[in-house]
Amino acid sequence: MDLLFANDRRGAFPPSLYAEGITDTARPALRGESRADVVVVGAGLTGLSAALHLARVGRRVIVLEAHRAGFGASGRNGGQVGSGQRLEVDDLERMVGRIASRRLWDMAEEAKALTRDLAAPANVPFHPGIAHAARTQSEVRHAHAIAEKLARDYGYDKVQPLDREGLRALVRSDAYIGGDVDRGAGHLDPLALTLGLARQAEAAGALIHELSHVHRITHADRAGGTSIVQAGHGRVICDHVILAANGYLGGLDDRIAARVMPINNFVIATEPLGKRANDVLCENVAAHDTRFVVNYWRLDDARRLIFGGGENVSYRFPRDIAGKVKWAMLQVYPQLHDVKITHAWGGTLAITMTRLPVFTRPAPNCLSASGYSGHGVALANLAGKLMAQAVQGQSDGFDTMAALPQPSFPGGVAFRWPLLVAGMSWYSLRDRLGV
Repeated sequence: MDLLFANDRRGAFPPSLYAEGITDTARPALRGESRADVVVVGAGLTGLSAALHLARVGRRVIVLEAHRAGFGASGRNGGQVGSGQRLEVDDLERMVGRIASRRLWDMAEEAKALTRDLAAPANVPFHPGIAHAARTQSEVRHAHAIAEKLARDYGYDKVQPLDREGLRALVRSDAYIGGDVDRGAGHLDPLALTLGLARQAEAAGALIHELSHVHRITHADRAGGTSIVQAGHGRVICDHVILAANGYLGGLDDRIAARVMPINNFVIATEPLGKRANDVLCENVAAHDTRFVVNYWRLDDARRLIFGGGENVSYRFPRDIAGKVKWAMLQVYPQLHDVKITHAWGGTLAITMTRLPVFTRPAPNCLSASGYSGHGVALANLAGKLMAQAVQGQSDGFDTMAALPQPSFPGGVAFRWPLLVAGMSWYSLRDRLGV
């Protein structure tokens, strides 16, 4: 089953709070034969960032999107722009060494700055601050140790350790006993950011074709050759291909699929809370917790609570998304039991074995970045820029990311799904037991 069409109506945004006010008309589908320097598959943050940076240097770019720009995880997520990579720096140091870990940290800082730079011309406000809520004393100690390490070894002093009372001064929940707040991270409207990026890419000269599902790519067999990308009722002959489909890659490349697993995650939005919002978050910061199946939340400008929680690894979304996520919300905020849920939606992201993204060259003239593991709002923008630079022959940044470990899921493409179901069920049980 193709996840592109498993849970959504073709060409329609999901019923999210973000999409409610979107009035953009659909861009025309690809028809006939075209020629481009670069074809980008996927009009999310990764693909649109690549298109923008390539168009700005005069490359002829065509972006092909099966649904609408911002349709996928880029336009459905919790809107948190986090610091660093998906792994903490102590885990990164054990994996790749301190020098490489520092390089990866600096690149992630570049990703946050780039995201703010892209948000500004799109008039998308960036609200600073993300609280990290811990459930156990060992998690609190680890959070405080990481804050100290970042200040000492990485020159990053924007993470403030919090005890129980300090955290509760921000996050009005009795579910947590401490943690930290990162004043250098923040949150924004992810769909507004993605659509703003699409408009910037078009203004720079890129062409975006929506409703253009790529179903086959004939790659060049040597550097300097041409590739053929076929989508719907048209095809594009090009010099380079950039794959930016993340969890919706499907069968376009089995070698990437063996390393990148699509999973579903779910979000709800409440009615405007008014003064009751002060019983949720006392500042305009976002928050997430330490559960394996993480809860994450923030308030929007209308003081609605946007709360994400719950995952599944089946193809289909659950019938009652609102009920599934409200249960998780009430574990954090039981005082909201009578609040109306106005929106509920699901989306497909992509995880990896290491929780670090997979940057790779599937063919001589092809680049791919995916598998952000829930940490992609900033890193996806940087990934697009790095691939654009690599097309121009400046591949240091891309190669740094491509050098990260990229193990396949056990069982490869054929058996990764049932094995992940078993693993997720185990960790979900641990979350419920508070282990």
